[in-house]
Amino acid sequence: MNDPSPQLHQQAPAEVSLSAIRKTALSSSFGSALEYYDFALFSLAAALVFKPLYFNFPKWGIVFTMATYALGFVVRPLGGIIFGYIGDRVGRKTVLVSTITLMGLSTACIGIIPTSQQIGLWAPALLIFLRILNGLGAGADQAGAAILMTELSPKSKRGFYASLPFMGIQIGTVAASLLFHFLFNNYSAEVVVSGGYWRIPFVGSLLILVVALYLRLTMKESPVFEKAQISKKEPLSLSQLLVTSKRTLLRGIGLRLAENGGSSIYQVLALSFIVEQVHTSKDTGALSLVLAAIVGACIVPIAGTLTDKFGRVKVYRAFAIMQFITALPAWWLFTLNNHIITFMTLSFVLGCATWGMFGAQGAFIPEMFGSRARYTGVSVAREASAVIAGGIAPLVGSLIIHYTGQMTGHPILAWVPIALYLMILGAFTIYTTFQIPEVAQRDLSDPRDAIDAPDSLIKI
Repeated sequence: MNDPSPQLHQQAPAEVSLSAIRKTALSSSFGSALEYYDFALFSLAAALVFKPLYFNFPKWGIVFTMATYALGFVVRPLGGIIFGYIGDRVGRKTVLVSTITLMGLSTACIGIIPTSQQIGLWAPALLIFLRILNGLGAGADQAGAAILMTELSPKSKRGFYASLPFMGIQIGTVAASLLFHFLFNNYSAEVVVSGGYWRIPFVGSLLILVVALYLRLTMKESPVFEKAQISKKEPLSLSQLLVTSKRTLLRGIGLRLAENGGSSIYQVLALSFIVEQVHTSKDTGALSLVLAAIVGACIVPIAGTLTDKFGRVKVYRAFAIMQFITALPAWWLFTLNNHIITFMTLSFVLGCATWGMFGAQGAFIPEMFGSRARYTGVSVAREASAVIAGGIAPLVGSLIIHYTGQMTGHPILAWVPIALYLMILGAFTIYTTFQIPEVAQRDLSDPRDAIDAPDSLIKI
């Protein structure tokens, strides 16, 4: 069989039907919804439930809880490497089916493990094991969804379509937060924890898994991947990627420091802070996250559309600057113990600034990498940053609170160093945006990374 012409290859993504793109967007969104349903569930449970049931240690219980949360991020790069390798060789669709299954089953199993009172140290050990499995699956799922949507979509609308899977983040966050808000609003905290009602949302993740798995089994494979299969070009190994794409990987990590760190800090640490240090009611924390997620669901596709019009770099930088300048005032406002102010503050800093970067990121990072190792490259960049920023951020923050309390007697004063920590992450990201060329609308079949292929870039 003769190899199709380069012109046909370059137009392949645009020839995919609109219905196929929509179906893939829906499937990808359900996958992101499941991932962040678990993310929000685990963050809420870490702040409100896990400490007394699994890590009931004086003073250090919250630190052990946040360390378990962080562990899920630590293993994500390994999941990204494993599934990214498969995705570059077997296909995007195969990996997305596998990762959604692993995430869904591990999340559901968290809801059935016994407590420390029942089986001793086996309880936290099982929780940690399931957190590791979930992290392995999550390490490649969102990267795969972003890549598949980017490779399927027409050049002029990649930013918009690639942002749609990230709306699943808000869907999952809203679902988890509403469930926790309902539980804590209708039952006492003691009943929710000791009565096992907190387990229902975890087991309920099976419903999302069934729908997402059905959609993913019927979606279309990436035409860019199919072209690579026809061309017989061997994908890069991990060692080759680390050599040839070192600069691109570092820039991908830098881009995500503010976004991933900010997401974890606001969704996990901020909730724990306002409940345990400011003494705001637990249902207020959950409801704040719901409102922020609703704002984020609106901002994500808007941010993606803006990147199609003004470019990925400028839009991403604008949201990063927004998060940077609001960090100090936001954390001060959290200390006021005013429900309305807490709602509004979290909705803006998380829903708009942080999740605006999510929306701008959909096509941005996949376009930075060449076709021969895009899945592995995006996965490694995303998940390495998830460890450096997202995974350890709540742990670092909990240590800041602990030692601030020891030194001053007022742990609430930790809002200042926490805000400064968030600003440091933001500064790295803002700097990184000045080190990346505009990548919108480049030819995704080009095996070179964007930074090494200036002739493949289109000025917009």
